[in-house]
Amino acid sequence: MKYYIIAGEASGDLHGSNLMKAIQQKDPEANFRVWGGDLMQNNGGILVKHYKDLAFMGFLEVLTNIKTILKNITLCKKDIQEFQPDKIIFIDYPGFNLRIAPFAKKLGIETIYYISPQLWAWKENRVRILQQFIDKTLVILPFEKAFYEEKHNHSVSFVGHPLLDAIQDLPIGSTIATGKPIIALLPGSRKQEITKMLPLFLQLITDYKDYEFVIAKAPSISIDFYQNIIKNNTTQTPIIYTDGTYPLLKQAHVALVTSGTATLETALFNIPQVVCYKGSNISYQIAKRLIKNIKYISLVNLIMDKMVVKELIQNDFTLPNLQLELNTILQQNNFLKIKEEYTLLREKLGEVGASERAATIIVEK
Repeated sequence: MKYYIIAGEASGDLHGSNLMKAIQQKDPEANFRVWGGDLMQNNGGILVKHYKDLAFMGFLEVLTNIKTILKNITLCKKDIQEFQPDKIIFIDYPGFNLRIAPFAKKLGIETIYYISPQLWAWKENRVRILQQFIDKTLVILPFEKAFYEEKHNHSVSFVGHPLLDAIQDLPIGSTIATGKPIIALLPGSRKQEITKMLPLFLQLITDYKDYEFVIAKAPSISIDFYQNIIKNNTTQTPIIYTDGTYPLLKQAHVALVTSGTATLETALFNIPQVVCYKGSNISYQIAKRLIKNIKYISLVNLIMDKMVVKELIQNDFTLPNLQLELNTILQQNNFLKIKEEYTLLREKLGEVGASERAATIIVEK
């Protein structure tokens, strides 16, 4: 069969590539055309657009790039018509994918949403788009099934979280040669995020000489980009780790993490963390008014429905607060308490095999 897969971020590229492997096991003749990244391309997908050309975050950023976004939507629709896939698989990335879904459905293509958009957080009215234009919705968070089925009468399948699969298939990275405990810095995967987050992270270095600060380099961002930020914000020389976030987390003691999928990844590696986020003031003010009934921003706290890891958001993301919370998680009793909560988190996420379960549902007629 012919599959068209659309992912717009690094995490979508990861989960999309693992899904492709699982589909290939069930459908050896699978033919993939994808919007994603290097991982999906390396697994046999013909890459139409790389996610690094698609990753616009925040309301202001989307507005200023609206011409590019609309151009990409037009390109995607034209490419789908030419490829004529049997099935189209949407991976998160709702601002784009929910515009393509009605178009694909009208063409008679089977539509599948894998890693459904976080409509429980905001724009809940978009559920009607899934109801009308999505044939199969696959969810990865335990509370999402009740949200869709009980609240909105939209049938979904809970397949478990694909991060459990990705972490089990851990890539081998280089060992960081230091005798000090490592504080991992995860400033995000987009230039906009890194520019906001990394400068403040770097200001901590001089006060924690007993620790090694190591920056997780995003695959689509050049080394020069990080080096310029380092040069402008500290006289120290932190390590820029280029072998991937997972091998870094495997070696870390604690982490400072930009909110997103990385918060859950860090938890699954059993690393105590402080979750941080700062966007443009306009985007933040708009988001505050749109997001309803959500007490937390990190996936760890959302899944556990309590404050397991501290969140420093927008105006709370300051150097004194960052120092306070880093000192807190470095204390032995707090360090161990967070790890105990992580054990319960893993239990809530279910068993490994999300990609295989998703592939079974997708391939079946």
